[in-house]
Amino acid sequence: MIAIIDYGVGNLFSLKSSLSQVCEDVEVTFDRETVKRADKIVLPGVGAFGDAAKKLKSTGLFELIKDEAQNGKPLLGICLGMQLLFEKSYEYGDHEGLGLIKGSVRPISEIIDKNCKIPHIGWNSLIFKREAPIFKYIKNGDYVYFVHSYYASDCNESLIATAEYSVELTAAVNQKNVYGCQFHPEKSGGVGLKILKAFAETEAV
Repeated sequence: MIAIIDYGVGNLFSLKSSLSQVCEDVEVTFDRETVKRADKIVLPGVGAFGDAAKKLKSTGLFELIKDEAQNGKPLLGICLGMQLLFEKSYEYGDHEGLGLIKGSVRPISEIIDKNCKIPHIGWNSLIFKREAPIFKYIKNGDYVYFVHSYYASDCNESLIATAEYSVELTAAVNQKNVYGCQFHPEKSGGVGLKILKAFAETEAV
């Protein structure tokens, strides 16, 4: 079973619909015992990092997700969910992340061309940096859909793909059983479904 964490940050209908096409057993939940029983965890999210981290902590899910991932259970963070995997974020302050992946989250305004619009919204091709299990059904250059104003930095050891928006921005990361996509697989058509299918097939470590 794949558990999609519901902590009140975003509409999860499209994500559940997409995952249900590649896995028969998908639950949207904030129940700790359901998360513990799950074979895999998906951490979605839209909005501000600090608010999301606060909500996860208030429900007790922050430490639970961290513990489950550190025990080897596959975890996929999507958009803000990916950013929460990192050590900290500088979005409207200084906020602690799950610390499952080394690096920090910073405004894309610091590095992109000043003529580029913020947020970065639209379809961009993936630039593979190294092989990763979640990319086994797609190819370098395939397009996925982004919506974000912040990016993951200082994460070269986990970086598996970038996307160009005047500069190369972190698009996806992987550290053992922990995966992150800055883009939205559930909004990325057939390519996104293939990524979700590959994640559904990953195994605990």
